[in-house]
Amino acid sequence: MKIDNRNTVWLVGLLFLVAAGPGYAADTAEPASSSTVESVYPGLASSSLRFAVLGELPDGILLRSGDYEISQEALNSEMSKIPAPLQEEMKKNQFFLLEQLTTKALLLILATKQPVMKQSDTATMDDNKLIQDYFRKIVSQITVTDQEVSDFYQNNKDLVGEIPFDQIKEQIKPYVLQEKQQVAVKDHIRSLGQILPITVSSAWIHEQAIRAQDNPVDKARSSGIPSLVDFGASGCRPCDMMTPILDDLKTKFAGKLNVLFVHVREHPVLASRYDIQSIPVQVFFDKNGKEISRHTGFFPHVEIEKKLAELGVQ
Repeated sequence: MKIDNRNTVWLVGLLFLVAAGPGYAADTAEPASSSTVESVYPGLASSSLRFAVLGELPDGILLRSGDYEISQEALNSEMSKIPAPLQEEMKKNQFFLLEQLTTKALLLILATKQPVMKQSDTATMDDNKLIQDYFRKIVSQITVTDQEVSDFYQNNKDLVGEIPFDQIKEQIKPYVLQEKQQVAVKDHIRSLGQILPITVSSAWIHEQAIRAQDNPVDKARSSGIPSLVDFGASGCRPCDMMTPILDDLKTKFAGKLNVLFVHVREHPVLASRYDIQSIPVQVFFDKNGKEISRHTGFFPHVEIEKKLAELGVQ
């Protein structure tokens, strides 16, 4: 079941490009000025700010990259546009909003600097079209091999059923190509901090990292035991089918496993941080809070226990 994200369009419109990173634990000490966001707060940045450098910036300036900068005032202005029901959740996730705004701004900078891009073209094209053209060039050389298509077929027999490979190969190929293109786009976004110099206020991000961890998922992941988080919503049939399974797992593995249900309509920002595009999604984390795997759709009890066994939960 796809998520209706109409209430969170204000985030930037790039959420479909952003992959949520692994979890993190906020440091208790102020980070060194030469450190990157990812090295000090692993997983806090889900896209363009992973390789941003933590440093000292003028009062009120949160981020700077060349001539581009974002102030606290500008971020507050974006915060004011957020629907009232989401205000409290976003107050804890200001870094997430900063990263979304920065991602679009930096992509536009790179898109308009393309050697083949004429100034007259950039003046008449809207921002989204510029970014789409930029990504189109990035993925233009990506191809799919027969082996990759065959591997997808073998790993997704539950989707293709009993249809012979030769009969469905050409239908699978565009899907595998799209997946490879999406990975390339996500990897490119994550590397923006290596392409362009980005500095984020060290003091500000330290405070925001602590705030961002104030949610059920990150608290569970920092507990020292494995976690299973099911992202879903009431009224979604496969989500409702997961409820008795989750209840049973809570009882069976009490003290050994955190079992959580996150209602994506009540926590849309948290769902966006974890790149939840459809529901239900079951995400498995090890005792250190690192994401090990995820599954989309209804997941039978016996299959979940197989995954848990891989985490040492028995």
